[in-house]
Amino acid sequence: MAILLDGKVLAARKEAALAERVAALALRGITPGLTVILVGDDPASHVYVRNKERACGRVGIASQVLRLPAGTSEADLLATIDRLNRDPAVHGLLVQVPLPRHIDETRVIEAIDRHKDVDGFHPENLGRLVAGLPTFPSCTPAGVMEMLRAWAVPIEGRNAVVVGRSENVGKPMALMLLAANATVTMCHSRTRDLAAEVARADIVVAAVGRARMIRGEWIKEGAAVVDVGMNRLPDGKLCGDVDFEGAFPRAGWISPVPGGVGLMTVTMLLENTLRAASPVVDCA
Repeated sequence: MAILLDGKVLAARKEAALAERVAALALRGITPGLTVILVGDDPASHVYVRNKERACGRVGIASQVLRLPAGTSEADLLATIDRLNRDPAVHGLLVQVPLPRHIDETRVIEAIDRHKDVDGFHPENLGRLVAGLPTFPSCTPAGVMEMLRAWAVPIEGRNAVVVGRSENVGKPMALMLLAANATVTMCHSRTRDLAAEVARADIVVAAVGRARMIRGEWIKEGAAVVDVGMNRLPDGKLCGDVDFEGAFPRAGWISPVPGGVGLMTVTMLLENTLRAASPVVDCA
């Protein structure tokens, strides 16, 4: 029976440590500041932003949310980003996605000063991750790595399978596991015989965005299973990309949905913001 990778417990522990570090910075006259730009009325985005605001409040980070109407032009959004890039009180800056269809998400992300890119989405920060240079890591895969380390899941020399190849989760996740000396296989929705790939994995990270796509019987006995997915079922309930009930008896460790990686994503955003505000930052 699996050990539960409880994101709520780990996030609370990390937040307590972050609050102490924020307080230490305050004694030096520095208050870390995070600004979030929210364009439009996407209900899920409003929930995510509210969670980020609350988390900032718990650790003492000053948060600001700029809520812009859905009709905001790309030029106006880029001008707002430019202003915030030059504001010394803003240490961390992110634009909540998805954006309205008339706005080019890539151009917007590229416009953010990479030294304030606490989401870790800027191409230069991703490139530094590829090169093994100090950077702001993408928050979700960084949260996964924190969970694996917190529960002492063996990584070095193990076979890791990442299901999903997104720029923000799948690809940086594979790089982080590789940096930790795992042997990494990247899979996706078009992988031939996905079941066989998953079955040989000591570590499975599911980030494909399909409800219960990873079946319980695929999981190797004793494997660590980290579920990044967040899918809403027709009855309104949330579930991950992994069949939790089927995987739980076989896995050695497993993260729940909800209550797993999502909480750690927000925690790592706070970590990146604190680093961005620190006088000496190791992502220059």
